[in-house]
Amino acid sequence: MSNEHIVKSFAQELQRLSNLITQMGGVAEAQVEAAVQALVRRDTAIAAQVIQSDLRIDTYEREIDNETLRLLALRQPMASDLREIVSALKIASDIERIGDYAANIAKRSLALAQLPAVRPAGAIPRMGRLVQEIMKEVLDAFIERDVDKAVAARRRDEELDDLYTSLFREVLTYMMEDPRNITPCTHLLFIAKNLERIGDHATNIAETIHFLVIGHPLTTERPKGDESSFTVVTPQPELQG
Repeated sequence: MSNEHIVKSFAQELQRLSNLITQMGGVAEAQVEAAVQALVRRDTAIAAQVIQSDLRIDTYEREIDNETLRLLALRQPMASDLREIVSALKIASDIERIGDYAANIAKRSLALAQLPAVRPAGAIPRMGRLVQEIMKEVLDAFIERDVDKAVAARRRDEELDDLYTSLFREVLTYMMEDPRNITPCTHLLFIAKNLERIGDHATNIAETIHFLVIGHPLTTERPKGDESSFTVVTPQPELQG
């Protein structure tokens, strides 16, 4: 086989790896959207489908792991080719975690469907939409190898953190108003945290894209707006009759 054929064959293998990442990301993006819809519609059938489909994302990750190990062993890549393979491994790992969080949201939506609806649930779709927008921007940035788009998506994670902190405060207040709200609101807190974590993994992907294209990691500090760890909500004293 000529050197030209070897180079062409390797380029095709790298493209196949990139295509697998894109397909896996598309499945995860659909999973997040479906998980939020399952919660909003209180639809147990959609939730069950999301939980079942998580296996599909796991299968993609195994295929990508196997392909990257094969390429590393047989091709012994250097420079940008090596970055392609290392980045594929890192991105697949982040997408797999996103799939896990989507499945967890779906599981908690099954529990919430059996309970009376609570007011703070209305904030979840807004978080869900923002997460989906960030994921789409990041996956587009990967396909286009667009660093500026990846960095812009990374900045939006702070907006997501702000939404999470706001919802966290609202849910705590609602739980203190009536003990019957504690169970559904606890599920909502976990769902909101899962969405916030999905945003973090999308941010990881954006940073990996920067490394893939530029050749070095982002040096600017990641913007964070999650203040839930410092949140204290004080119960209001009951009015004396």
